[in-house]
Amino acid sequence: MRLLLGKELAADLRAVTAGRSAELRDTGRQPRLAVVTASADEATGWYVRSLASAAGKVGVRCDVVDLVGSAAGVLEAALSKLTEDRGVHGIVLATPLPDGTRLAALAGAIDPAKDVDGANPVSLGRIMTGLPAFAPATAAAVLALLDHHQVALAGRRAVVVGRSAVVGKPLAHLLLDRDATVTICHSRTRELAAVCVEAEVLVVAAGRAGLIGPEYVGAGATVIDVGTNVTASGELVGDVDPAVEQVAGALSPVPGGVGPVTTALLMRHVVESAAG
Repeated sequence: MRLLLGKELAADLRAVTAGRSAELRDTGRQPRLAVVTASADEATGWYVRSLASAAGKVGVRCDVVDLVGSAAGVLEAALSKLTEDRGVHGIVLATPLPDGTRLAALAGAIDPAKDVDGANPVSLGRIMTGLPAFAPATAAAVLALLDHHQVALAGRRAVVVGRSAVVGKPLAHLLLDRDATVTICHSRTRELAAVCVEAEVLVVAAGRAGLIGPEYVGAGATVIDVGTNVTASGELVGDVDPAVEQVAGALSPVPGGVGPVTTALLMRHVVESAAG
């Protein structure tokens, strides 16, 4: 079984991004990312810290706007203010959000030109119709990781477990654009294991630690774990049980798979936005 690691790809992406960032700084333009957080969720905290670390490696300024416990109106106002700030080139609204708030509604306050994580419905609409836009970084990272490891997609059966607007839905469209035959599964999918086991490429982004065991995976399948779950001991684990190694042909692990590619791509988006 092959491990589909993201370290090498992420390093290559960072090297190119760091060079472009340095060129921009030499002209007096400092690439700047603003990350708005509204949840004390441990996985969110881990992700925000990883963004700050990735930004530092490529010369991007990263400002974290802590609005945990704030109402939707406060969050929207903060996003609007950042959109109007010409010194900010990328804006990320970290999920999950407080009860009673919707990502699509709040992300609409982010200028698509600064929407480096593809959360604005306008950005998502452009992606789904094949027009230029920043794709959600995690969804794009899955494709980049598969390409890096030369995993073919055209004509293959792909199953995506998870239907969020952050990963599942945009990823399904990106896979369709690569000529895969795509099935999306979710919490109400009947006989989930029976659907998953038919996949040649299985991508899991459900947010449930250990959801996918060996019985969900067909022999030789490629499995991409997008889960980020923090255990009581503070360990980061994915949605896929490591025991799937017994049957899978290839597996991206958590941590070390999609994660570093996601943050590297997000920084590339910020620098591209700063470059105009």
